[in-house]
Amino acid sequence: MRTIVLSSIFLIIPMLVFSQPGNDEQLLRNLLDEFMEGASYNDPEVHNRFWAEDLIYTSSSGSRTTKADIMGGMSEAADRSEEPGTRYHAEEVQVKLYGRTAVVAFKLVAVSTESDDNNTMEYYNTGTFIKQKGEWRAVAWQATKIPE
Repeated sequence: MRTIVLSSIFLIIPMLVFSQPGNDEQLLRNLLDEFMEGASYNDPEVHNRFWAEDLIYTSSSGSRTTKADIMGGMSEAADRSEEPGTRYHAEEVQVKLYGRTAVVAFKLVAVSTESDDNNTMEYYNTGTFIKQKGEWRAVAWQATKIPE
């Protein structure tokens, strides 16, 4: 009986901890950081984990695309043995939680690693996330290039 009680405690405590709103904010920030790193390598596993199946993505050029379109343009596995041509990271991250929905807004910084001058481009990005089956996934995305 004691084993059953202890086992139950070990199963319930993580569920309570990971369901707290403060933790969801940190989970989303971590997910965004992992995505930026993986996107630098055009990693299909990272993209597949990040985007929801019914994604609506509006690019900074104004074109609309889906997860299937994004995934269709990738190779089967990312090559992480070489430095990527562009490294991405997020700055000025804001997370707003609304139950099982979240809005994540940030400045995406793209730094070219292929030239000595480290050419940088910046974009404002806003993603809407839905939490399903315990995982956050982006269902809508809007990217806007910040003028130089």
